[in-house]
Amino acid sequence: MENYYLLGCIFIPVLGSFLLPVIGRASEFARNLTALIMVSASLVFSILLAGPVLAGRVITISHELPLGFNFILTADALAVFMAIVSSLVGAIIVLYSFDYINHYGNRNEYYLMVTLFLGSMMGLVYSGNLILLYLFWEITAIASWRLIGFFREKEYVLKADKAFLVTVFGALLMLLGFIYIYQITGSFDLPVIKAAFKTNPVPDIVVILILVGILSKSATLPFHTWLPDAGVAPSPVTALLHAAVLVKIGVYVFARLFIATFTIGQIWHTVVPVIAAVSALVSAGAALVETDMKRIIAYSTVSQIGFILLGFAVGNEIGCAGALLFILMHGLAKGGLFLCAGIVEQNTKTKDITKMGGLFATMPVTALSFLGCAFSVMGIPPFGGFFSKYLVFSGAANSGNMWITLTFLAGAFLTIIYLFRIFNLIFLGDAQKPPAREGSRVMVISVAALAILSIAGGILIKFPSDFVQIAVKQMMGI
Repeated sequence: MENYYLLGCIFIPVLGSFLLPVIGRASEFARNLTALIMVSASLVFSILLAGPVLAGRVITISHELPLGFNFILTADALAVFMAIVSSLVGAIIVLYSFDYINHYGNRNEYYLMVTLFLGSMMGLVYSGNLILLYLFWEITAIASWRLIGFFREKEYVLKADKAFLVTVFGALLMLLGFIYIYQITGSFDLPVIKAAFKTNPVPDIVVILILVGILSKSATLPFHTWLPDAGVAPSPVTALLHAAVLVKIGVYVFARLFIATFTIGQIWHTVVPVIAAVSALVSAGAALVETDMKRIIAYSTVSQIGFILLGFAVGNEIGCAGALLFILMHGLAKGGLFLCAGIVEQNTKTKDITKMGGLFATMPVTALSFLGCAFSVMGIPPFGGFFSKYLVFSGAANSGNMWITLTFLAGAFLTIIYLFRIFNLIFLGDAQKPPAREGSRVMVISVAALAILSIAGGILIKFPSDFVQIAVKQMMGI
């Protein structure tokens, strides 16, 4: 049955997404509900895979094809963890979309692309072959391109084009790295590659090529500018890009290749943390002076991705555990922040935080949900973000990178400042005239759920922590 669960995780949303426009012609509600069911199917099947995976099994589906383009799907603890995080946040975003997107055009295409996007993420995390991984990587680029340019205005389309070109350029360089690996090993299959580099690190040129792809997809300096520009998309799309799927693809591939499959030279355990530190600090500074609500949260994402990269790049067990927990906690909280921003934007008709104020009085649930998610991103105990940041800092300190650790501490301090600034300007102070109203019931339930999950992730930290520990041990071969 596990093989069917694994196939269902991927192909129910990937293939089913193309039925959504047809269903939408008959009934919009049926289309919306079908999209939610498809994404939820990935979540349910991934949870069903968690049992055998946590018991130590690795579930593999393999079919040989010509020239090394083998169809291999692998479900281990790392892949299942990423799949659960992405599909959980994705399902909440699709539910939120029911009311947010219902008065815009292009709704059939919207649900097709969102579902295809999430299905492609499932395909990517379960890929056991580099070409299959690259295929799903590029499908997410196409889907995100259409979603960022959803409103079809010239300025928005240009920003969607920018995101597409930056990420596809990085992907092409990454593909060159994959080809270089094939020339050395004669295979694109991850198990074969792992065996070939069991004792020696992969060549530096391969690391550089793959790293460019990772940094462009994860919106890390100097490839970060496309992500704040993507704020022109609808808020559930920006939540999807920042929290659930797109920018997490890069850090997932870093863990899958540079930790779980082969080793990299020691110099990269210094270079990558430095890149991550600069990215985290510069983007946090940009968030401090920005006045566009969604761009502030976007710069925050760029900054927080630096923390995840740091955890993986230091290469020890504590840092990797912190990075994986960070993916979960950041996904929940940042998804909540963007969905709250969507409610605020729709009801105030602006994204400029200097033109807002006093919304706590009329939007209390949205305000409290925003604050709860912000506390998690800040790393305030007992919210889940505290534990992930603590482990990342511990891993960095244990590796001897004290200056890098201090730099990230400064970045964490700036996170507190800019998130309190945005909360103060939007929700406190003098009330708007006329006052903005609360979001719809479905939208409010969605943001409240993410805020509750953000604090539950901290209070019940043992459960995700146990999962992460098993994933890290498998990933590092401990």
